[in-house]
Amino acid sequence: MLHASLQALPSLQGRLKLAHLLGMPEAELAELARKLEAQPLFARLQAAGVLRVVPFPKAFFAARRFAGWGLRTSTDGLPELVDGNCDLALLMRKIGQERFAACFLADAALSDQERARRCGITLTQAQALRRFLDRAYIQEEFERPAPAPSKAFSSVAGIGLEAGRPVLAFFNRDIWKGRYQVDEARLAGALAALPTPQAARAQALLKRLEFIDQRKTTLYRLLETLLEAQADYFSSGDPERRQPLTQRSLAVALGVDASSLNRLISNKSVQLPWGLEAPLKALMPSAKTVSLDRLDALARSQPGLSDEGLRRELARRHDIFLSRRSVTQYRHDLELGRKRHRSPS
Repeated sequence: MLHASLQALPSLQGRLKLAHLLGMPEAELAELARKLEAQPLFARLQAAGVLRVVPFPKAFFAARRFAGWGLRTSTDGLPELVDGNCDLALLMRKIGQERFAACFLADAALSDQERARRCGITLTQAQALRRFLDRAYIQEEFERPAPAPSKAFSSVAGIGLEAGRPVLAFFNRDIWKGRYQVDEARLAGALAALPTPQAARAQALLKRLEFIDQRKTTLYRLLETLLEAQADYFSSGDPERRQPLTQRSLAVALGVDASSLNRLISNKSVQLPWGLEAPLKALMPSAKTVSLDRLDALARSQPGLSDEGLRRELARRHDIFLSRRSVTQYRHDLELGRKRHRSPS
């Protein structure tokens, strides 16, 4: 029994190391990659043709609009983060990226009145935008512990639009410049040419690079899957266009276990086409979340509809088939008013 446990130990240690890398923020992973690539053994393996860095297909890079700021929310995200048609997102587009960064993100301490004047908006709009940023973003160097700390997210990539289709642009070149590829045919000869201690260190280095590569490729494939599944949402900015996705189905599609996927996405965010960042989990809404979003929009656009009327409209417009009791419960969850305040329809 002890012998079997010892044999399983390297496998367990490997899974623990990979699990740690899956949850690692982008900045920490980039620093680790830089340190590993700076080792003389890395250069030696490259020179021997054992190790190559192969570019990712369609890997574009972009500057992060909220550089130096970390997305921080107390839940899975603020509603404004995912709504590209909300007043704040439209206001940011009106101001423009450069002016917005200078007036709201730069270190210079400006009053709300000065922000409003420079951006050509009202004082009320400037105050609303500044309050939103205070809620969602913090300057990391000024972060202070809070009694009930909110969750911080590591920004992975930005999603832009080309000819109306979503495309990825990564923020960290050290991570996303390429995959590590090992020539197994040359590896044995290269290791044999090294002294035993160096050969052992080379194998350990390659194993660490393999784990980093697993983390990168899994996240890359996940982002491509989300890009395709939520294309209508990215192009329209309408949260109602999000498609329901379960972590279980994504894990199966990616060939990873559900716990690994959960660790990978739990602290990652992406920049949406309208400039705000949202947690990756916001791109994986449950069927209930999608139904609630659509019920909310329908009830607010047609406040006179009864529960039965809402049920019929959801089925007609969105192919969402709910019982009247479920509609009543959802409406209660959304605080859309009591049933007796609705006229029959």
